[in-house]
Amino acid sequence: MDKSRYKQQLAFSLLLWFWLPYCLTQTTPSNTATSKPTSTPTPSPSPRPERLKVRLAGYPRKHNEGRIELFYKGEWGTICDDDFTIANAHVLCHHLGFVSATGWTHSAKYGKGQGKIWLDNVQCHGGEKSIEFCKSRGWGNSDCTHDEDAGVVCKDERIPGFVDSNVIDAQVDENKVEEVRLRPVVGVAKKKLPITEGVVEVKYKDGWAQICDAGWTVKNTRVVCGMLGFPHERKVNKNFYKRLKKRAAEKVSRPKVNVSAGGRQTPKAKAITKSKQSSPGKRLYLERQKNNFLLHSVACTGTEVHLAACPLEFNKPNATSSCAGGMPAVISCTPGPLFMQNSGLKKKLKISTNVRLKGGAKVGEGRVEVLKDNVWGTVCDDRWNLLSASVVCRELGFGSAKEALTGARMGQGMGPIYMNEVKCLGQERSIWDCPVKNITSENCQHSEDAAVRCNVPYMGLETSIRITGGRTRYEGRVEVLTSDPNGTQSWGLICGENWSTKEAMVACRQLGLGYANQGLQETWYWDSSNVTDMVMSGVKCTGNEMALSQCQYHKTVSCQRAAAKFAAGVICSETASDLVLNASLVEQTVYIEDRPLHMLYCAAEEDCLSKSAAKANWPYGHRRLLRFSSQIHNIGRADFKPKAGRHSWVWHACHGHYHSMDIFTHYDLLNANGTKVAEGHKASFCLEDTDCQEGISKRYECANFGDQGITVGCWDLYRHDIDCQWIDITDVKPGNYIMQVVINPNYEVAESDFTNNAMKCNCKYDGHRIWFHNCHIGDALSEEAERRFEKYPGQLNNKIS
Repeated sequence: MDKSRYKQQLAFSLLLWFWLPYCLTQTTPSNTATSKPTSTPTPSPSPRPERLKVRLAGYPRKHNEGRIELFYKGEWGTICDDDFTIANAHVLCHHLGFVSATGWTHSAKYGKGQGKIWLDNVQCHGGEKSIEFCKSRGWGNSDCTHDEDAGVVCKDERIPGFVDSNVIDAQVDENKVEEVRLRPVVGVAKKKLPITEGVVEVKYKDGWAQICDAGWTVKNTRVVCGMLGFPHERKVNKNFYKRLKKRAAEKVSRPKVNVSAGGRQTPKAKAITKSKQSSPGKRLYLERQKNNFLLHSVACTGTEVHLAACPLEFNKPNATSSCAGGMPAVISCTPGPLFMQNSGLKKKLKISTNVRLKGGAKVGEGRVEVLKDNVWGTVCDDRWNLLSASVVCRELGFGSAKEALTGARMGQGMGPIYMNEVKCLGQERSIWDCPVKNITSENCQHSEDAAVRCNVPYMGLETSIRITGGRTRYEGRVEVLTSDPNGTQSWGLICGENWSTKEAMVACRQLGLGYANQGLQETWYWDSSNVTDMVMSGVKCTGNEMALSQCQYHKTVSCQRAAAKFAAGVICSETASDLVLNASLVEQTVYIEDRPLHMLYCAAEEDCLSKSAAKANWPYGHRRLLRFSSQIHNIGRADFKPKAGRHSWVWHACHGHYHSMDIFTHYDLLNANGTKVAEGHKASFCLEDTDCQEGISKRYECANFGDQGITVGCWDLYRHDIDCQWIDITDVKPGNYIMQVVINPNYEVAESDFTNNAMKCNCKYDGHRIWFHNCHIGDALSEEAERRFEKYPGQLNNKIS
């Protein structure tokens, strides 16, 4: 091709590149929000790429009802009740994660909203994926007032596996102040995480801007520290920063260094150079350009969860001075105990021992549980809001609340419900200091357990790990970042030997991907990264660590099968099941049966008797069996399903069903020093939904080779009269014991919480009769009460004292 023709084509391409966007903007229809109002409903404008946000608001209300609010163009608004129908309510409830709607409300039943009325004359068919696909007058085109705000009442049944719902978030103008950070001023502080002290900066356009410290208060500092994940603020040394400012100014005005004719520095120049080189760890980390002040007035009350919720005064573009006589606002925060390793603080912050979070996938989130009379219980979500949630977060060593969650979003508790309609002001040191309403069984159920997501400090843990080769971002081979003695960083594999669900849980948490659905000891994923070296082995975690580096592992790599296909892998999931045994039912149903040997052939075949049974004179004689009922609830957020696929289930003709797990439950009788004196085990007869909570349908049934599992909100009941639902105590002598039941003992199936898988009872056996008392789930009591339980000396009679 000749050069002149090439230039012509290039010029035409450039002209088309500039001209096409201009034409597209000229031909795009104008927004219906600015068009003349019309009473004829028209399809809403094309939906935006991101999913429309919908929330329930207003008071008083339950978690499954409320005023409908939509987040559109960076602003929350409402829907007018004109022409509203149950079909509209179905679409909105489904969007919120409920299976359907049971009704809708008009005339601002849940109170008047604020801001825009985004939609009016909405007409849905009922099957639309979102309200934005329904006909309406268009976004922002309404002739209503907030006296006509519409609401919905949703059926209190969750869509299985639904994640984004029932969130009470901060009502702030994110367009003004989106993000806040601390910029350390001293160089060494830049390398330490978390950053606890520095200049407050807010995201502005494509960069960062500062806040004038004139009139800055400790209340403002409290809000910013809370946003950054810190429970408390500290006094900052302002004189230090004033000196830094002065030195920076002198540096700008300092004359050039004189050099002698011979090329050597003069004594004065040497002194300047020496001062610049001294204390390399204290070199200033300052921006070269002038400070860009976005705000010159902030007036927080100290209870806000976001800086944007405080009264703010922005600088005017034509102002002569943006911060007269002032300097950028500088703050210092106190980190919680989990994040103090690099803070240099001498005194460790104490956190609450009578409040905890359970069932959360990430650090700083979970179902709120409180301790009363040495027994843990939950909090009802009526009137649950960010102020109360923030009090909980701060007393546990985190920052303010990012989200307050309702409707058992972090799974249901099993103990008492202690609190209802919590009304914290935001300054309380503990949720126990907040006003609450007395609870009754009619007020609340565990389907209304309150939960929180707290702000936590940025630790950068996710930068030292990745997963590759998977079909989705939730699965793959685990690779960790390592450094050699020269400081060179590179990616490496983890030996898959002994890699289990617990280690996988930590990896998924570190990556911010939720729970571990499965830990893989062999990974047949596509090798896209060409990483082949094993750099970690012998990894052993408790499951609660924030990163794999906090787990135990070999100092020197030792891996028998070092090929890449034997590297550790994970399959992560946003949700997980959570199995809990009904402890009171065990206590109520326990008894002893002397069962003839001729009736135990089937049980012996399935290894449900003690070892001495093999030496018995079959079919004569009997075995003494400790019998009780087990009711196993799934209170998590995902169905419990066996790890093995149905192709590998084992048929047991004796009982006429398939076994889907090798060991589903351990039954043990322990003496005072913890030694096992008798045991039983529960191979999975079949996992199925025996019964469910009201409004929840059964999904699993073993008959006819059906699917096995336990649905969220359902339970599997093994009655006391079923084969193998016992412990063989034929060889046990009379005495005082501890009865222990452990569900999913080998962690074969992922759960959101393994601490509640064990159940214990005090047991008295006199050789003829047996009594159980103090039966409780492993994490149901305080540490003090659990110690008393373990040291229990036994009973002198059959009366429980």
